[in-house]
Formats: sequence, C-alpha cells, structure tokens
Amino acid sequence: MFHHNGIPGTKEMLLAGLLASGIMVSTAPAQSASPAPSAAPAAKPAVASTPYSYRPNRAPKRAAMYYELLWGVDSLRVKLVESGEMIRFTYRVLDADKATTLNDKKLEPALIDPQAGVKLVVPSLEKVGQLRQKSTPEAGRSYWMAFSNKGGVVKRGDRVSVVIGQFRADGIVVE
Repeated sequence: MFHHNGIPGTKEMLLAGLLASGIMVSTAPAQSASPAPSAAPAAKPAVASTPYSYRPNRAPKRAAMYYELLWGVDSLRVKLVESGEMIRFTYRVLDADKATTLNDKKLEPALIDPQAGVKLVVPSLEKVGQLRQKSTPEAGRSYWMAFSNKGGVVKRGDRVSVVIGQFRADGIVVE
C-alpha cells in the first residue's frame, strides 16, 4: 500500500521489481530464439531459382474488400495471352447491380502501364466486334476483356491499372 505521503511501500516496490524482472525473463528466451530465423535465408536460393523473376501477388485483403463492396467484383487478374500480343483482364461478379459499369458497352476500357508508358485499348475486329463481354452481368460468373499489346510493350511482372468509366483497379501484376 501507499503510505500517507504517496511513496510506495516495500510490498509495492517488490511487486514492481518482480513484474519488471518477469518481463525481462520472458523476453530473454525470445531473444535467444533469434538464431532460428537466420536459418530461413538458406531456403531463399531455392525460391530464386524458379524460371520467372516475378511473383504474381493477389490483391491485399483490403483491396479485395474494396472491389467487392464498391464494385461487386473479385478475382481481378491480368494475364499475357497470344504470345504476349494480347492481355486478358478477367474478373468475377459477386453483385450484378454494382458490376454493371464493368460491362457497360458505352464505356471504353483502358489498360495503363506506367512503367512502359502506354495506354492499351480493347481492339474491335471487323466480324467479331470488341474483344470484351458486354452482356448484363450475373452474380457468380466470370467475365473478360482483351487488350491489344502489339509488340509486347507490357511485360510479365509489370504493375498495371485497368480503367473502365469510374472503375479503376491499380497495381495488378501482369501474369
């Protein structure tokens, strides 16, 4: 207990000392365990020996929640196809009402690669029309659109943005 002058008594000082030493003791094993993580770098060379120099990363949980809540879509992917001459953007619709912007045929989609300094568009073929799906979105279905990448300007591992009207998905890694 505290004495009448506000100075802690012997019991309080001992308790504070024990608590402090308990904290010091409890952190000591954690510090001595630090050599174990240094063994992890030995596994790194195996990872670096893979044939590709990039690691496609899925959208962080926060970004995935953003696209789901605001736009009603998830599973956003950008992949090189046709020997790199085309880039396919795919997404899955979760909420058809929110996802209508992505399938709106009046809006012109663009794929922007800041590293390459290009803005790619969806080509329109004479007998086929635009290389994109423009039907009314349905929940649970996946949709796609293809961007022309003549000359292979956009490369695997680049981070790109897909813009369709007010929709914008940034930092998607090209697979």
